[in-house]
Amino acid sequence: MTAAEYNSCVSNYSDRVYRFILKNIGDEERARDIVQDSFFKMWEKSGEISSEKAKSYLFTTAYHTMIDDIRRFKRTTGLDEAVSDRLTVSNTYNDLQQVLNLALAKLPEIQKAVITLRDYEGYSYEEIGKITGLNESQVKVYIYRARVSLKEYIGSLDSVI
Repeated sequence: MTAAEYNSCVSNYSDRVYRFILKNIGDEERARDIVQDSFFKMWEKSGEISSEKAKSYLFTTAYHTMIDDIRRFKRTTGLDEAVSDRLTVSNTYNDLQQVLNLALAKLPEIQKAVITLRDYEGYSYEEIGKITGLNESQVKVYIYRARVSLKEYIGSLDSVI
């Protein structure tokens, strides 16, 4: 990959990668750091990556960097905070987007990642598999489970309808 191809990749994919990471972790600063780290890793390996595979490499790198960041963040976050966030539910929702974001936040990391890639970014099952390192059937199962969980969560809120 040449410097011009790398710059083109930055222009074409930086917003999409940022949206994907932000949707999964919900923290703008951490999302920016993850995107920057992903592009840095891509630059370090630019001699080994062809321009045709740049998008796949970038999303895969961003996904794995995000998982590492989530694991690091969980170790530093207190258990009491995590437990209290999961146990408190407010029934006064006015904004469906807010409800959906809260529902997404309650999903396991892998389900959140695959549902975001499929429904927000529009990737195929095969592309999601390459990004996450799962096979297509695993991707389909995780997406199905995520959708069922979202449906149950949103359906259980009386004030949404």
